[in-house]
Amino acid sequence: MPAGKHKSRQRYRKVFVRTPGGNVKIHFRERKPSKAICAIYGTPLAGVPRERPAKMRNMPKSAKRPERPYGGVLSSKAMREIMKDKARTLLAKIRGESQ
Repeated sequence: MPAGKHKSRQRYRKVFVRTPGGNVKIHFRERKPSKAICAIYGTPLAGVPRERPAKMRNMPKSAKRPERPYGGVLSSKAMREIMKDKARTLLAKIRGESQ
């Protein structure tokens, strides 16, 4: 009889593993976390892996998130819009439109 934590399948998922003897055994592995989402649009982020914290710790920094401003927080579409707004406000200050 499996333990209660294995019966609900909320935290652990079944993985069928073929052993060297040719048998197929059931291993229970923890489920992956949900996908990272954009803070503005709520869409899943591209380039951010869905891994357990122990595996994420051993990944290089460049594999954990995109190498761009707001990487891992905003989608590329949202980042582009923010950069455009920042450029417009900066240009307006330079031209002296705030007078």
